[in-house]
Amino acid sequence: MSPADHKPRIGIPYRTRKEELSGDFDKLEKYIESIRAAGAEAVVVSLGLSSPHLDKIARTLDGILLTGSPADVDPSHFRAVRHVKCADPDADRERTDFGLLEHCLSEQKPVLAVCYGLQSLNVFLSGTLIQDIASEVHGSIEHDGDDFPGAPGRTHEIDILASSRLAQIAHADQVHVNSSHHQSVAEPGRNLQVVSRASDGVIEAVEWTSGGNWILGVQWHPERMCEGDALARGLFTDLVTVARLGKTPARA
Repeated sequence: MSPADHKPRIGIPYRTRKEELSGDFDKLEKYIESIRAAGAEAVVVSLGLSSPHLDKIARTLDGILLTGSPADVDPSHFRAVRHVKCADPDADRERTDFGLLEHCLSEQKPVLAVCYGLQSLNVFLSGTLIQDIASEVHGSIEHDGDDFPGAPGRTHEIDILASSRLAQIAHADQVHVNSSHHQSVAEPGRNLQVVSRASDGVIEAVEWTSGGNWILGVQWHPERMCEGDALARGLFTDLVTVARLGKTPARA
């Protein structure tokens, strides 16, 4: 089978252990549909796996998509006191994300991290988070929009670093994205470069800078924008292309 014929397997962890156990999969389905539309097999990863079982599953994957979540990463991971507006953490989700990330960094497998997934990625790489944008960022715009299926959501413009892979995917250095989050990256983790910000300075995207691996984190929700949005489709297509080829395509 040629690389072009290979259908990559993209791992997608459940958003929370509670949703997994209750069968509440409405929002997870949007990620699954986006990966399938990009030409890959979506492999949903349980948050209840033992470490050996998770590692066994990870070895069968060609890349991962870290989803959003109503949980917040436990601030103890970045040595911070919990903010009063910080949501409860999900230890099973954290453990699963960190295990998948450790595997992908070791094996040079691509990672697309969305919203909570970006925050999880950043903390895994020893970065820190703003725990509540509205109370911690002076003059911030409204980032925490509606968050339910069918909601129109809030949008705002972001600036993209012209030399970044994100700009190559977007074919632009300014785009509008949706917004449904109250936390964001504060200090980027190791080997992560900030490649996009909102007008208030809030970090909207980061990219991996060490070696040739494809790791991209975005603070918005491309899985909710895929219909009619070239950047949203491009993010999933680029992830799947890299997973299929086993290497990051050269920039134009």
